[in-house]
Amino acid sequence: MKILVTGGSGFLGAEICRHLAARGHQVRSLQRGHRPLPANGAEAVLGDIRDAKTVADAVRGCDAVVHTAALAGLWGPRRDFASTNTAGTAAVLDACRRHGVPRLVHCSSASVVFAGKDLEGVDESAPYPRRFLAPYPWSKARAEKMVLAANSPRLATVSLRPHLVWGEGDPHLLPGLRAAIRRGQLLLPGTGSNLVDNVHVADAARAHVLAVEGLAAHSPLAGASYFITQGRPCSLAATIRGLLAHHGITAEIRKVPATAARAAAVLLEATAKARRNRHRLRLTRFLAAELTHAR
Repeated sequence: MKILVTGGSGFLGAEICRHLAARGHQVRSLQRGHRPLPANGAEAVLGDIRDAKTVADAVRGCDAVVHTAALAGLWGPRRDFASTNTAGTAAVLDACRRHGVPRLVHCSSASVVFAGKDLEGVDESAPYPRRFLAPYPWSKARAEKMVLAANSPRLATVSLRPHLVWGEGDPHLLPGLRAAIRRGQLLLPGTGSNLVDNVHVADAARAHVLAVEGLAAHSPLAGASYFITQGRPCSLAATIRGLLAHHGITAEIRKVPATAARAAAVLLEATAKARRNRHRLRLTRFLAAELTHAR
């Protein structure tokens, strides 16, 4: 097939492009920056997911779309997340309908069902929360709802929810841990015994490839959502130590009371709002909740 990957220059998107090309598909990547793509006829289209015309032009002539482009982050104006994650997804859906693309695989997030409470042993029937702790999961949940509602005989859709993606080129998890180590502040709220699951970037990419190859109207995948993890949860403290050890890093994890972390997060967010600070915060209510609950 000829498959468009939005966000094809990103951490997961680039891995999906490589896997698709290796499977013999013709790959087109909609990306904001110049980044080498795999051989086998891979084509880069420069543009922004927020530009509907650019999206429509990129979708034209494709047999399927894998939509990974998104704004990720713990802090920032809600409108920024909405314009990229929600409106950008709406533009992809509109382009697929306009150009008769029959299948769309949407990269969502496990955080779309996280309400700040333990998620242990849950499946995809877990409901969306009434309130979200951050704009990112709120915007991704809105996007996922649109994708699943758009499923039809003419456009089959499926939503995948990877959780804690790691691996070579990780721009979020490992760099954050390294930065904390450099500051001498590898702090962990709570006991670190809460169970979390994760997924290697190669396995997350393979899931998207399997989805786009198996998706069709009236198939079991159509209109469904799937958590994507290794299926072997372990404690958060052990997960952090394992990720660091994988990269030859040893560091002491200092544990702080969960209540203190939550209070600090509330104070930091209030101060940032008062000062209209759009820069990244090291701790937010969303992050504090993620670090102290099973997921």
